[in-house]
Amino acid sequence: MRDETPIRPVWDPTLAEALPGAVLLVGITYLAADGSLIEQQQFFGRVQSAHPAQGIALILEGRRRGERYNLPPDTRSLARAELGEYRLRSTGEVVVNPDFTVSFSLQRQAH
Repeated sequence: MRDETPIRPVWDPTLAEALPGAVLLVGITYLAADGSLIEQQQFFGRVQSAHPAQGIALILEGRRRGERYNLPPDTRSLARAELGEYRLRSTGEVVVNPDFTVSFSLQRQAH
């Protein structure tokens, strides 16, 4: 049986157009080469720009207010957020009704 799940493009220009000004809740998981967990980070910010070559630029809010953070130019894991409160595990901060969520897993390569 073939998997009929459509393949999403790495960069969705329609979605990217909706990002500037939106609040984005970010989760990043860092993994060792063997797949074991190193660290998880959660933060949020307002999208400053979204560009297919330069990525998604954020100005962070909350405890990291004012920091800049660039995400890769990949919209596949972006999703519209459900209405509600989101508690960041690492800081306890609560984000109310963010516009989008995104998560990435980054795994170190074996040497």
